[in-house]
Amino acid sequence: MLNSLQQRINQHQLLRDLQLKLLRLHKLLLDIERANYEQVRGQVTRGKLLQLVIHDEQFAWLHRLSEMIVQVDELLQSDEPVLLETIAALVTDIRILLTPDEVGNDFAMKYDAAFQRNPDVVLAHADVVTLLASVAQR
Repeated sequence: MLNSLQQRINQHQLLRDLQLKLLRLHKLLLDIERANYEQVRGQVTRGKLLQLVIHDEQFAWLHRLSEMIVQVDELLQSDEPVLLETIAALVTDIRILLTPDEVGNDFAMKYDAAFQRNPDVVLAHADVVTLLASVAQR
């Protein structure tokens, strides 16, 4: 019983750490995209930014990362124990998504551009990748 409880605590902490690191990365990418948008179209309010994030094509590439964060949130809120296979699948999906590629899909190309231009993105990426690597070692 104790082993099972400790496993759930460890999983919860892992998911919480992952959530925080993904949120930090998402915020950095959103700030970059907002700056790009504002250079062309002028300053936007927080309310307008929310509408842009939801509906504007320029921000659409961030939706996949937002979806990953929601998946982590749902696992954290679940009353049921999280299966190891579920966490492994999520980790794999995040690793695939966070692979910068200048000739890949829309996310990969824009992520690569942010990765190349912003050292904070590189550091946030490293934080996520380091955490994901620790999952494989558990």
